[in-house]
Amino acid sequence: MKEITFKDKIRQGINDLFYIWLREFRTTFRDQGVLIFFVLVPLVYPLIYGFIYTNEVVREVPAVAVDASHSSLSREYLRKVDATPDINIVTYCADMEEARQMLKDRLAYGIIYIPSEFSRDIAQGKQTQVSIYCDMSGLLYYKSMLLANTAVSLDMNRDIKIERAGNTTARQDEITGYPIEYEDIALFNPTNGFAAFLIPAVLILLIQQTLLLGIGLSAGTARENNRFKDLVPINRHYNGTLRIVMGKGLSYFMVYSLVSVYVLCVVPRIFSLNQIGHPGTLALFLIPYLSACIFFAMTASIAIRNRETCMLLFVFTSVPLLFISGISWPGASIPAFWKYFSYIFPSTFGINGFVRINNMGGTLSEVSFEYKALWLQAGFYFLTTCFVYRRQILMSRKHVIEQYKKVHDRMN
Repeated sequence: MKEITFKDKIRQGINDLFYIWLREFRTTFRDQGVLIFFVLVPLVYPLIYGFIYTNEVVREVPAVAVDASHSSLSREYLRKVDATPDINIVTYCADMEEARQMLKDRLAYGIIYIPSEFSRDIAQGKQTQVSIYCDMSGLLYYKSMLLANTAVSLDMNRDIKIERAGNTTARQDEITGYPIEYEDIALFNPTNGFAAFLIPAVLILLIQQTLLLGIGLSAGTARENNRFKDLVPINRHYNGTLRIVMGKGLSYFMVYSLVSVYVLCVVPRIFSLNQIGHPGTLALFLIPYLSACIFFAMTASIAIRNRETCMLLFVFTSVPLLFISGISWPGASIPAFWKYFSYIFPSTFGINGFVRINNMGGTLSEVSFEYKALWLQAGFYFLTTCFVYRRQILMSRKHVIEQYKKVHDRMN
């Protein structure tokens, strides 16, 4: 037989790579399950999240008032609380027992209680208090109740101090009301909104999870369609580890390059979320992130034996991965074991890096830890993917040889 030259091997390898790429690309758009995870879920899921949290903050929280003072000053306090955008006083109760019952019936989420001595204490120069009770099953209700009552109490405190000071000029009144002037500036989240805080992390995690599910489903389908339940088919184009890994990886990378533009650029613009990162910086950051996610998913797909297995193995991990990423819960408060465990997943570095670039205007040098970690993950998972597929090639050959021997023995 004619010996194949090194140049011919390179040419054959490149041809096989593009054959595998084209076949995987066609499989992606012919398999309805893979198409759902690769296209439909990234298209629809971010929109659902965005519409749920489109208001950013909780407004007009239903509350009830118990006014035991029945004075003009207590009524003024309640009017000002009701006038804030955070609280809506739905009714005035005669006593605390009636107010508690409304909380139990979920007709209100907070109680504002003004004691009977409220106006008398202020008139006598004594310190008084207003009590607020909040349904702590929802922390955002507590936030609205506390902010509204704090703002009103500070405003009325200023008026009372000015009235008692006996000043003669407006400037003296201003200094009396605010001896120390302060300014509250919310950095990187001007609206203090929940969507601007949570959705960027969810979008990055969505890319990893849909890749896991889509590639896992594709691997399960390949095993089900294979006579010997192997991941790699017996085909002359699949006679090499690098061509298989690079061919499949290139197909997934091309699909998710477009998906990522929609998920990370178009969706935040639709819902007017904070976007101050440089597009070039974001593109350079996404290259190692997508590569790490793809090779991580290809390595993990070795555990998939049928189409349904990926749903059982990967779907439930979404919420834990969001928690241990250090976004929904402060990273400094995460136990050391879970912090280091989170380094296994590309989403940990992807979420933190993306938020710092997109929401805080960071550069690659400012996210160098996450950027380098993603390149290390991409390299490591590329090697593990090569190892996995090399082993699958050998197993496929072994099964075919065993089957050939059985048939040969029966014929003899």
